[in-house]
Parts: sequence; structure tokens; C-alpha cells
Amino acid sequence: MAHHGRVEEMLVIGKDEIRKLLPMDRCIELMADVLAELARGSAVNPLRSMIGVAGGDGILALMPGGLGELGAFGAKVLSVFPGNRAAGFESHQGLVVLFESEHGRPTAILDASEITAIRTAAVSGVATRTLANPEAGDLAIIGSGTQARTHIDAIRAVRSLSRVRAWSPTRDRLAAFVEESRTRTGLDVEAADSPRAAIDGAQIVCTVSAASEPVLEGGWLADGTHINAVGSAFPAAREVDGEAVRRARVFVDRRESAMNEAGDLLTPMREGVIDESHIAAELGEVLTGAAEGRRSPEEITLFESLGLAVEDLAAAAFVVAAARERGAGTPVAL
Repeated sequence: MAHHGRVEEMLVIGKDEIRKLLPMDRCIELMADVLAELARGSAVNPLRSMIGVAGGDGILALMPGGLGELGAFGAKVLSVFPGNRAAGFESHQGLVVLFESEHGRPTAILDASEITAIRTAAVSGVATRTLANPEAGDLAIIGSGTQARTHIDAIRAVRSLSRVRAWSPTRDRLAAFVEESRTRTGLDVEAADSPRAAIDGAQIVCTVSAASEPVLEGGWLADGTHINAVGSAFPAAREVDGEAVRRARVFVDRRESAMNEAGDLLTPMREGVIDESHIAAELGEVLTGAAEGRRSPEEITLFESLGLAVEDLAAAAFVVAAARERGAGTPVAL
């Protein structure tokens, strides 16, 4: 904090530093805390606002929020360019801007893609630890991008994995992902020939694809499966079909977001397959004991993850504190 008129310089923190300063297991604990905080009502997380940019090819999203306990507030500003992966860029790029709550000064700017990559998977880690069967060790990942990489790390942090299968539509990208994951984790990661082959018999499923039409069908799911549905975050897009949603006990990161943004849930609602009461609880409500999680070993559980500003801000605040402690980040005088 500033004392006697001395202004602490603002820190700028990039991808590589964030990766070093935000270990997955630590981020999982952090996300559990911030979701519980949200459920207790002390954090503020309005709906994100989005506008079309670049002739309609891209989206600019603004996600503001405030953290109760931590005292930080700020926003994630993000561009989403779906065509980017073909050009070798990430589809989601942007910044997290953090302010302090004493005088409202900006304290840090961080790369948003790395924060998003780690915190999103960490939230799935929290959901899996909370909702999946304790002995679940067979993981299926649908997708082969950044989130697929971080999701392997998150799930193996909370469950002992015996088998990992991955599928994505681009063969060479899938092969590269499988190879990289094997080398990095030492796990036996296999490439599946189809989404169904990946999901067959899996006990934990993470959908982290760029699909806008379902890649997971409810009929493929074994009893007791836990699903983290992560990839689609727009009302018109979805990764899981209505049958999967109907069969599952559904949990969300935030009801308001889900009712406005989750195509996975909004489409079956529009079709009359389910109604709003099908959302059992927010994940934070399960963490605080206000709602019941898994009720039986046979139950299928589905966590619909949209991503919340408070998750980014909590992760960013942690990174900034770690950076100041270790002399990392680039100080900038405003």
C-alpha cells in the first residue's frame, strides 16, 4: 500500500511469469475460496458485456468484479477471435487489470490468457474434487487446446488417474497434444478415434472444445460419470446434448450467468427438455454446505463452467502478491 505519498509502481506480469507464480494445486484452493465467497454474497460479479468487433469476426468482452475479503477489484478485458487457432494464436487474448481498494489505484496488469487457462481448469478441479466419485480415475478430454493441457493438470491434482483419453477433430493437433501430455505428465494419454470412443467408460469427462454443436451425447455416459462442460460460453453454442443435461444433476458457477450465457442449458430449456429448476445449485453453495452435491455413486453430475470475473481477479491478486514477494513482474510508473 502507499504510505506518505509514496506510490508503488504498477506491475506488468506476462504469461511465463504467471505460469511460474500460479501453481495448479494452489489455484484450486484459491478458486474453492472465491466460489464459497461468492455463494456467501461478499463478492460482486455482474454479467459480462460483449460487443462484436473487427467486422463481426471477433468479440470484445468486459468482465468486471469485486472481491470481498481480498479487497481487490478490477476487470478482465478479453478479445475472442475464433479463427485464431488456424493462424497459430490463442482464441482468447487480453488483460486482467487490478485495482487496490484504499484509493482505487490500478496496481497491476496481467496477461489474461494464462490466468484464464489456469483458473478455468482449477475451477473444474474444484468441481471434480467436490462432485466426482472418490475412486474415479478414468478421464476423457474432448478438445486439444490450451484448456485441454491445463485440465489434465487440474484433474490429476484432485484424482488419481489410471487412464486418459483425448479426442479432437484435427488429427495432427490431437497427436501433438497426446505426445506433449505424455511427456509432461508421465500419464498414459491415448488418442481416441471419436468422441464416443473417448467417453466410453470414462468416469470424468471434460469438454474443452471450440464446438458449437454437441460433441457429447447423453446416451454414451456411464452411471456415476462427472462432466465438466467448459468450452461453450455463448447462448447459441453448446458441447453437450439435451439428453446429457437431462440425465445429469446440474451445477453451475453462477445461476445468473448460466441463465444468460449457457447454451448447454438454454437450448434444452427452450426445447422443453428441462426447466430452470434442473439447476441443482451453484458450486459455491455445495462448498459452503448450503446445497447437496453428489447424492449417490450412480448419479451423473455435470458442472457447467462459464468463467467468472472474480475467478480471474482472485488468481491475479495471488499472482501479484507472489510477484512482489519474489521481485517478479515489470514495474511501470503511470
